[in-house]
Amino acid sequence: MVSSRPMLQVAMDTLGLDSALKVTRQVYDVVDIIEVGTILCLAEGLGAVKTIKTLYPDNLVLADVRVAEAGALISKMVFDAGANWISVLSSAALPTIETVAKEAFSKGGDVQIELQEGWTMEKINQCKALGITQVIFHKSRDSEKLGPGWDPALLSVIKSMSDQGFKVSVTGNLNPGDLAVFKGIPVYSFVAGRAIREASDPRAAAEQFNAAIRENWN
Repeated sequence: MVSSRPMLQVAMDTLGLDSALKVTRQVYDVVDIIEVGTILCLAEGLGAVKTIKTLYPDNLVLADVRVAEAGALISKMVFDAGANWISVLSSAALPTIETVAKEAFSKGGDVQIELQEGWTMEKINQCKALGITQVIFHKSRDSEKLGPGWDPALLSVIKSMSDQGFKVSVTGNLNPGDLAVFKGIPVYSFVAGRAIREASDPRAAAEQFNAAIRENWN
């Protein structure tokens, strides 16, 4: 079981590196993980990963490239750019996931499996057999439109996977007040995007997340 206090990850899904850096320079020392989001990777290329890792070497840096195929080449490019973590879609073929894992582990990095609609525990256990234990749950934008809160059934799945040794991260328009519902679940990291990135004071917003983490995970 993962029992340490959850980490805080800021998702930089911006259209340019300059706008991302305006936020990262305010929050890098109060977050654990800086995510170079899919949109930023597409807009700026993996140079954005290299720049952010160079500027913030003490932070974990996730390249959220969401690998679906060409795993060997993409993962080599990502880790050569300095990333610590890489994201892979749960729908990717197992051989693709395996090549990503081999590259990641050879560079001292890690792999985060993005759980998509239709994912199965069988597939996730196959990933675990490859040495991958990181998974990420999303609350979809469609679910967000239905109102606040998290489905108790989903919370049960998250807890069950944590109990099985998976490092489970959670995202989906999170705000500090949402974290209490996860109390008692060993969440690996909380991923905040707009709540930090678009806040009038990103540093204060990140500190509010940290206060909620400390309050609920003593």
